Amino acid sequence: MLTTGKPILEAARSGHYAVAQINLNNLEWCKAALLTAEREQAPLILGVTEAAVNYMGGFRTVAGMAIGMNEDLNITVPIALQLDHAGYEACLQAMDAGFTAVMYDGSAKAWEENLEQTAALAAICRRRNVSLEAEVGSIAGEEDGVVGTGELASPEQCEAISACGITCLAAGIGNVHGSYPADWRGLSFETLEAIKAKTDLPLVLHGGSGIPEDMMREAIRRGICKVNVNTECQQAFAAAIRTWVHSAEGQEAKSDRLPRFLAPGVAAIERVIAGKIRLFGSAGRAFG
Repeated sequence: MLTTGKPILEAARSGHYAVAQINLNNLEWCKAALLTAEREQAPLILGVTEAAVNYMGGFRTVAGMAIGMNEDLNITVPIALQLDHAGYEACLQAMDAGFTAVMYDGSAKAWEENLEQTAALAAICRRRNVSLEAEVGSIAGEEDGVVGTGELASPEQCEAISACGITCLAAGIGNVHGSYPADWRGLSFETLEAIKAKTDLPLVLHGGSGIPEDMMREAIRRGICKVNVNTECQQAFAAAIRTWVHSAEGQEAKSDRLPRFLAPGVAAIERVIAGKIRLFGSAGRAFG
């Protein structure tokens, strides 16, 4: 059931759990995410970066795949389709194509420009019934060509941007895109609490791959309502296919049958998604 991110995140906030955003890279990712959400009876957000949109052919191609598959697979749980880490024009293109949520990432711009463009997009999103996520404090690391230097968000800036009428807020609290380094200091719960005190919005945690489970649970307890996951799915997919290809079964199988070749990777993605849904507390929460 396709919807915007707003009802999904409001339910997560009031229910004190977090919803997973699973970033898509191809058809198999989309199908795995939708079927796993349905099995777990969990709300889910399908995220797509601009790089992934370009790889898959364009905004209409991605929207058509996600919307059509949602209908053909008879998905009953709430699903949002969100453009992730995008510029202003890309957000408009995504809305035109049928995306139900967008994330405007103006964290690399001058603060005044970020605020101005976020407010302009918020007005458009309200008119078009599309949810809007904004970001304060760039997330460290790289994901699909999006590079952030990493910084702790200013609670005062979070307060200002939340007043623009956005749906949810992603704020840097020490989180990292991609794999976490060995010397990572962990999430700054002090920063999270300060942001929560200044805003009245569902808060988003990017870089959800590799954060220790006890730290993740604590972040959700303190107000995180949405967690983005990409790296762990990509790593699991690649590792499973490599293992299968070099196995006796893989060596004997007819490798020209693509579904059989990809099946171990798809199963690995589904395991990661199911594990995150349960960790975040959203299993069984599709309808309350």
